[in-house]
Amino acid sequence: GHVGLGVKCSAEVATAIRGAIDRAKLNIVPVRRGYWGGTFGKPHTIPTKVTGKCGSVTMRLIPAPRGTGIVAARVPKKVLQFAGVSDVYTSATGATRTLGNFVKATYKALSKTYSYLTPDMWVEREFKPSPYQEHTDFLKDIAGKKKLVDEE
Repeated sequence: GHVGLGVKCSAEVATAIRGAIDRAKLNIVPVRRGYWGGTFGKPHTIPTKVTGKCGSVTMRLIPAPRGTGIVAARVPKKVLQFAGVSDVYTSATGATRTLGNFVKATYKALSKTYSYLTPDMWVEREFKPSPYQEHTDFLKDIAGKKKLVDEE
C-alpha cells in the first residue's frame, strides 16, 4: 500500500483542505506489508517491528496474526487503514493528545517498513569458486615439478 501525509493552514477551510491534499500527494511513501506466521494468502500485516517518533510521541507497530484487526487509537487506526494494513498491534508513548505528532509518528513508522532488508528481498547470487579452488590442478602440477627439479 501507499500513504501520504499533508498539513496546511489557510484562512479558509476549503483552501486548507485542498492544500493538505496536494501536500499529501507529494509525500506519498510505499508501505511494505508482510505476514505473521504462515505465508498463505495476501500480505496482511507489517513485516517487522518498526518505530516512528515525532516530538515526544513514539509509535511502535508490531506485526499481528491474521484476524486480529488494527489494535490502535482512533487517529492512527485511520492512517493504518489507508496504508492497507489489516492486522497490527500498536504501542504509543508520549503526549499522544497532540494529534499532529501522533499521526506523524505513525507515518514515520510506516515509512520505515521498506528500510529493513529481510531475507525474502535478498538477491540470488551465483558464487564463483576461489582462485585456489579454481586452479588446483595447475597449482598441484607446479608443486610436483618443483620436487622433480630439486631431486635432479
